Amino acid sequence: MKHPLHLGLACTLGAGLLWGMVFIAPVLLPGYSPLYLSASRYLAFGLVTLLLAGFDWRQLRALDRSDWWAALELSLIGNLLYYAFLASAIQVAGAPLPTMIIGALPVVISICANLHQASLPWRRLLLPLGLIALGIAAVHRDEWQHLQASLQLASTAEAGRAAGRFLWGGLLALGAVACWTWYPIRNSRWLQRRPHIQSTTWANAQGLATLPLALLAIAALLMTQFGGAPLRWITPSWRPFGADLADEGILTLLLGPQPLLFLALMLALGLGASWLGTLLWNRASQLLPASLTGQLIVFETLSAMGYAFIQRGQWPGGLTALGMGLLVAGVVMGVRAFRLEPQMHAA
Repeated sequence: MKHPLHLGLACTLGAGLLWGMVFIAPVLLPGYSPLYLSASRYLAFGLVTLLLAGFDWRQLRALDRSDWWAALELSLIGNLLYYAFLASAIQVAGAPLPTMIIGALPVVISICANLHQASLPWRRLLLPLGLIALGIAAVHRDEWQHLQASLQLASTAEAGRAAGRFLWGGLLALGAVACWTWYPIRNSRWLQRRPHIQSTTWANAQGLATLPLALLAIAALLMTQFGGAPLRWITPSWRPFGADLADEGILTLLLGPQPLLFLALMLALGLGASWLGTLLWNRASQLLPASLTGQLIVFETLSAMGYAFIQRGQWPGGLTALGMGLLVAGVVMGVRAFRLEPQMHAA
């Protein structure tokens, strides 16, 4: 049987690789509002779960009312709101800046989790968290220099607009950080108090809880696009599609200006990033303390950075590469610190 630390590490790595994909979808689908992308991703998550729930029906029926309320709460904040903030930030400011702000999650979550329930002495957390913080700072510096170079080539008006977009995108990314600082700590506490709940069952419960929320969100957003004069005060960025699609076919009316790409990406995110990623993260949350899983969210950051640079067709700059190395070093140090704790052998 694998050591719980090793299995938890593998689960967080898998979840991080899957979750990194969500940073690319808003860039590939610029004609879709962030709220619509969020609702559609989690509609796909709910529908995938609905198909899979039949294999887990007995365990799902054993969940009590408090479990379902917790699943609904986690789905609303950790799924819909988080991705709406993140997708908005990416569409406003591009992928690298929000990715870097989200990159602060390993430090923020680890500190908040250890403040709530100390699972490791602070002196043991200081070095790995310091390395992760330095890595984030190094990447931020490189991206900031890239932004400054772009602004110098632009006109004064264009530079002002670009700076405004980066500021607004940064604020939206902070909203995503707040949502996902709360989510893993709350999720981990709930699962560790209920060790009888299997990770698959809890992933299915969150998917089923997400489904009605996503349906309501999509219905409301479609009303803003096609609801006529009473809703024209809604700004275009809050409508599903910025363009007027009234004369298009039914697929375009429901799936937007890039229906096939949109449908393929939402199904991929619903099954991979949402269902399988949630399952892997739930398993890790049962095996590891929240202050360690908080550090391991860095796998999502590293994956998202890699995908973003592939999409841009660029190699990371020197400081970015250094920062990524420091992030990896911080994770290694964090895992070593927890491996030395006796409690991990009894997890």
